[in-house]
Amino acid sequence: MVLVKERKQQITKQFQLHEKDTGSSDVQIAILTERINDITEHMKKHKKDHHSRRGLLRLVGRRRKLLDYLNEKDPERYQAILKKLNLRR
Repeated sequence: MVLVKERKQQITKQFQLHEKDTGSSDVQIAILTERINDITEHMKKHKKDHHSRRGLLRLVGRRRKLLDYLNEKDPERYQAILKKLNLRR
């Protein structure tokens, strides 16, 4: 369920705003989305895994807060990241 270092680097390169950007909201949202997708697949197989369900809900909440922040600060980037990650809102 943990992201492999290489996959995390690929996501960072794809969503970074400049060369040394590793922690912008865009990158964090993309990494959280990848983790959420992985845990969602796990939950489809293991429906009674309540510990993972709690972790999934925390990740979704953290991503929601970052998306709200990004929408408040830069609505164009917000719309762009929703489109790139195929998120609804």
